[in-house]
Amino acid sequence: MYDWLNALPKAELHLHLEGSLEPELLFALAERNKIALPWQDVDSLRSAYAFNNLQEFLDLYYQGANVLRTEQDFYDLTWAYLLKCKEQNVIHVEPFFDPQTHTDRGIAFEVVLRGIKQALRDGQSKLGISHGLILSFLRHLSEEAAFATLAEAMPFRDDFIAVGLDSSELGHPPSKFQRVFAKARSEGLLAVAHAGEEGPPEYIWQALDLLKVQRIDHGVRAIEDERLMQRIIDEQIPLTVCPLSNTKLCVFDDMAQHNILDMLERGVKVTVNSDDPAYFGGYVGENFAALYDSLKMSKEQALRLAQNSLDARLA
Repeated sequence: MYDWLNALPKAELHLHLEGSLEPELLFALAERNKIALPWQDVDSLRSAYAFNNLQEFLDLYYQGANVLRTEQDFYDLTWAYLLKCKEQNVIHVEPFFDPQTHTDRGIAFEVVLRGIKQALRDGQSKLGISHGLILSFLRHLSEEAAFATLAEAMPFRDDFIAVGLDSSELGHPPSKFQRVFAKARSEGLLAVAHAGEEGPPEYIWQALDLLKVQRIDHGVRAIEDERLMQRIIDEQIPLTVCPLSNTKLCVFDDMAQHNILDMLERGVKVTVNSDDPAYFGGYVGENFAALYDSLKMSKEQALRLAQNSLDARLA
């Protein structure tokens, strides 16, 4: 079954490039850029990957991203991810990148984008993996900061397909970013947003009604609101669910409790994704395997999940 799942053609629609920074590459980039790290070696860094909540993960995530400095660093990060996709027959990717994580450290927007885009182009020409890139705003920062990032991105408008919203969910509702998403839409950009992971179902309503998103990233708490569930089913709004992430961040105590297959059987267009695979223990293939191991996912269900991911593409 594992080989069959791995060979299944699929798309990944919820992946943070910075979250695919494996410890080995992190240490290599730190050495290249002469950056001192608080961890002694790869094993001690991996042992730090024990999170009680989203914020604990984010603190480590931003610390790790500090080693990314040059265009080559961002290329190497993206290329390593695409090689993993090739191994697992992920034929289309729509990754997020967080420019504010880097521009706030003094790294030029175009340095980040050039490295990522060149790797994505090479992935298309050399590996046969198609792509669309999503610019994400950090929700723990202000809407004014998001507006500034959008303005900075406009000279490179053709390099990405949509805007997104990620980082700390609690206390930062989608409504906080309503105006900047409206501006992005006026520039012809599509929209997605993280909602309903740690935040309540109300955040999903806001993402749909105020931000006008095409997809909900995570969305697993939609099941707590029957009216919302019916809307998601009726309108076939895709949810980019990340099972290993959800268990690693204690959204579910155990994979056996995950609701992804329940939602699939109710007619929700759920998809399987890896979120931040370097931190959460696996890429798309490992997430499919976890659903088979813990939820007894059938081949027919796996086929539907994979097809959902291909159908929910924006690019």
